[in-house]
Amino acid sequence: MTHQTRLGFIGLGHLGSRIAHRLVAAGFPMTVYNRDREKTKELAALGANVAPDTGTLADGVDVVLSCLADKAAVESVYLGPAGVLRTARPGTVIIEMSTIAPETAQALFQAGHKRGISVLDVPVSGSTPAAEAGALTLFGGGDRQAFEDADPIFAAIAKQWFYMGRSGTGVAMKLVVNTLLGLGMQAVAESAALGQKLGLPREPLFETLAKTAVIAPALVGKLSTARQYDYTPQFPIRLMSKDFGLILAAAEQMGVSMPATERAAAVSSAEAAAGGEEDFSAVIRRMELQAA
Repeated sequence: MTHQTRLGFIGLGHLGSRIAHRLVAAGFPMTVYNRDREKTKELAALGANVAPDTGTLADGVDVVLSCLADKAAVESVYLGPAGVLRTARPGTVIIEMSTIAPETAQALFQAGHKRGISVLDVPVSGSTPAAEAGALTLFGGGDRQAFEDADPIFAAIAKQWFYMGRSGTGVAMKLVVNTLLGLGMQAVAESAALGQKLGLPREPLFETLAKTAVIAPALVGKLSTARQYDYTPQFPIRLMSKDFGLILAAAEQMGVSMPATERAAAVSSAEAAAGGEEDFSAVIRRMELQAA
């Protein structure tokens, strides 16, 4: 693949819009599609073509990328009556970046293989600031040569990318990483609530905690924004809650006990159900209110 490779991008949400923007800025010929056409306008102003549907998009590009909310959206885009796998030409490469179950990724791989289409599962790790900076981390599953050929694309959007193995292993690694992410955030939330209950002033508590070695780099910025009661979504809690569901479903399937993850998932789910589009760090506020 080169910078003349024609790309199609489906799904212009929190991450997808920023990834697509970087690919356009890198000079790739780009066609985009989003169910909400309003979200395509900024990219169209930068020179991207806007497709009327996913099938038309797939018919005119060499590589299809997608970043979608869940399994239902992925299956609709790829396997629906006018889906990508029905109109993409043999030899097309699909880079599916959504967080889905490994078995869903494997089903897409098999469906693509029957049509001479290579399907990679390449979920992303990183929130919207990382996407804007081209500093995402990618985990890849599927055909190794197809993954390596996509280096020019990955270089425009990520700081590092790892080939994990056969189809489904990319999303499997993402579930492992998000287990630590979700558990880490819940641990921060509980620690902050305990500290305040012990009489520590909130401002220095958050500031000091962020400078300790025990806080993962991905959570340092969350402490800074939460300290200001800012829960603007960078990674929406509804998506963290969805990912917890995938993690626990995989654990049950594999017979793995995850008691801490079960409890963190319950808190995340309760906060997501409270309404509003907020960041997954909003569990900090929930634990503070419960401790008050």
